[in-house]
Amino acid sequence: MTDQSDKPKLGTRPPLGLKRTVETGKVKQSFSHGRSNTVVVEVKKRRILGKPGEAPAAAEPVQEVAPAPAPAAPAPAPKAPPQRKLTEAEQIAKRKEDLERFQREAEEARMAALEDARRREERSKVEQSEDEKRRAEENRKAEEEAAAAAEREAAEAAKRAAEEAAKPAPAPAAKVDDAEAPRRTGAHAGHHAPKRVETARPAPGRGRDDRRHAGKLTVSRALTGDSDRARSLAALRRAREKEKRSHMSSGPREKQVRDVIVPEAITVGELANRMAEKGADLVKALFKMGMMVTVNQTIDQDTAELLVTEFGHNIQRVSDSDIDLDTTTDVDAEDTLQPRPPVVTIMGHVDHGKTSLLDAIRGASVQSGEAGGITQHIGAYQVQLKDKSKVTFLDTPGHEAFTEMRARGANVTDIVVLVVAADDGLKPQTIEAINHTKAAGVPMIVAINKVDKPEAKPQKVREELLQHEIIVEDMGGDVQDVEVSAKEKTNLDKLIDAINLQAEILELKANPDRAAEGTVVEAKLDKGRGPVATVLVQRGTLNVGDVIVVGAASGKVRALLDDHGKQVKSAGPSVPVEVLGLSAVPSAGDQLSVVENEGRAREVAAYRQGVLDKKRTTAAPLTLENMFANKASTTIEFPMIIKADVQGSVEAIVNAVNKISTDEIRVRVLHSGVGAITESDVTLAASTGAPIIGFNVRPNANARTAAERNKVEFRYYDVIYHLTDWVKGAMAGELGPEIIENVVGRAKVQEVFPAGKKDKAAGLLVLEGLIKKGLHARLTREDVIVSKTTISSLRRFKDDVAQVVAGMECGVLLADTNDIKAGDMLEVFEVEERARTL
Repeated sequence: MTDQSDKPKLGTRPPLGLKRTVETGKVKQSFSHGRSNTVVVEVKKRRILGKPGEAPAAAEPVQEVAPAPAPAAPAPAPKAPPQRKLTEAEQIAKRKEDLERFQREAEEARMAALEDARRREERSKVEQSEDEKRRAEENRKAEEEAAAAAEREAAEAAKRAAEEAAKPAPAPAAKVDDAEAPRRTGAHAGHHAPKRVETARPAPGRGRDDRRHAGKLTVSRALTGDSDRARSLAALRRAREKEKRSHMSSGPREKQVRDVIVPEAITVGELANRMAEKGADLVKALFKMGMMVTVNQTIDQDTAELLVTEFGHNIQRVSDSDIDLDTTTDVDAEDTLQPRPPVVTIMGHVDHGKTSLLDAIRGASVQSGEAGGITQHIGAYQVQLKDKSKVTFLDTPGHEAFTEMRARGANVTDIVVLVVAADDGLKPQTIEAINHTKAAGVPMIVAINKVDKPEAKPQKVREELLQHEIIVEDMGGDVQDVEVSAKEKTNLDKLIDAINLQAEILELKANPDRAAEGTVVEAKLDKGRGPVATVLVQRGTLNVGDVIVVGAASGKVRALLDDHGKQVKSAGPSVPVEVLGLSAVPSAGDQLSVVENEGRAREVAAYRQGVLDKKRTTAAPLTLENMFANKASTTIEFPMIIKADVQGSVEAIVNAVNKISTDEIRVRVLHSGVGAITESDVTLAASTGAPIIGFNVRPNANARTAAERNKVEFRYYDVIYHLTDWVKGAMAGELGPEIIENVVGRAKVQEVFPAGKKDKAAGLLVLEGLIKKGLHARLTREDVIVSKTTISSLRRFKDDVAQVVAGMECGVLLADTNDIKAGDMLEVFEVEERARTL
């Protein structure tokens, strides 16, 4: 081996002298995970020998990577042929050109086949016969196979071109400078292998990436050959399917004509929803009609009809009242009716033994649970008799305040049992119950109670009933009467037999296989269960899960409880149940109806609530007369807030306190409701100074705290007449004591003379009665009151006297007035204060 000690280090500047044709250097390669490698790179410059006198052409540097040394001796250069051979760069360029030509020809063949297939497929769309479709399918498969074959051919041509390009080219004949020959030999003697020349090929995938971002391929670009990018068959198929769908959906849709339900007033937006049109289109149409409206504005039914007609729909006019449920026209067929238990209401005067009689019949104590021993709620109970038949009893209060409760009981009942105490006779509430029964048109059975007492006079009761056109059977009438004793349980069987007999005459029937309808006999707000309504089902069957409307409240039946507090799944006709699941506490007497869905229930409830709000807020028309009457009115208002446990009690209390009102003072109920006293009630009371009356209810913790802070008065009662007595006393105290004037005497002023520096004395002639010192006096001039004063001094001649009688003269000194003239009249009176009663 030759000594290489004088070889310059790689990457250093070559020494002065002859120009070298090889330059070496190092390139640092970086890999992932922080790895690197240093590669020796040599730049080889090819010398081109030109003709004498011509400047030598610049050599093209070709970058090559030095491979590992191989033990192969360099082959001797062959002799140059007579014709000039292609240089290495020209051969590479030629191979590259051939490769590109092969690829272009293959791509053109593929695109032509695809375009031909597309045209044939478009032609096949027009043809509808099955044979032509089948041929089109065969043609398409053949074209796909041809396209696939063209792709394979293009790929094989590209592969062959790449293999030819990879083969080493023969070394060109070139003369080497004699001076450089020893140095090249020495430089390569240690490697024993020739340098492999790398072809200047583009980076793999670089051209395809450039073509990929060149934009979408269209048919025109594919035909003109503007792009080298090729789309797959799947992409072309997707594009054609998308174009086909767009052609199918681009046609005008057929307009759908709708039946639009239009109430008396409707917003433009709601009308647009019902017509399935755009709200902006309706507003535009209204603008053309000269109406400047918005989407949220309300229009009348006639304007809505114009819009509906213009947009090509059909209108169905409905009134607001059509929203409400109308059960009067819904009559059950005769063959669907089945016998039902009778509903019996027990009515009469307070303390005549109504609840005690019911206790004796059903074998339970109800009265013991009522405050003061009087009934203040409507109780609904179902009793099973010895013969397994059932009777529903309604127990109504007898106190005068519960008039509407008794009326409600008479309206939902089949038979009325009028309880009259044999020792007490007919009383005001007894007569009122008779009137309610006659108004309801239901039959009556008279139960003469307390016949076990020594002072009982049943015959006297029968005679008193004659005054009200109630003729019992013993006196030749058609009204049954039974002498009973609730305390001794006497003749209860006779009363039951009378009820059964009357029920058989009535032939009570109802259809149980239909949506339920009923009446609320009582309602309350329970702390743990929410709004609870005691409902008497009148026809149909009420089931758990039914959607119901009760007055202005709606909901879904969450649970049903019978009169013993046990849960039941359903309730048929004449069965009283407690209903849970309402959205609000209904009013007693409201009708319960089962509807098809919750949307319908909310719609009906909202309409009924709107009617109630309108009725409550609509004031009487203001006229000139009542405007001045209201201004001159000096009636004092006594505000109060009433909270009770059930709806019936609220109703009775409000009516009772309103009856206490007089011309001087009247009750103003700011708020009444069912349930415990809340913080909002206290806030209202604090702002108005009104007391809060709680009937069988108490305030919650927050309400008590707020009441202590705002000094609000609470009044708790459990007996209604105790409440009314307090209201009477409070209203009388608000008015103050009653002032009564008693005229004592009259006198005429004869002469006026000075008394002291400022005062004036009057000489009087007493005409009537007498005049006393210290009494109130009223000085009038031509029957017009000049002043109200008192007599501070009374003299006859020069002596002070206590009084002066009629026909005598005297002198008086009037307090706080000097406006006295001869001819004035003086009226003397006494003032008496009396405690006011309402």
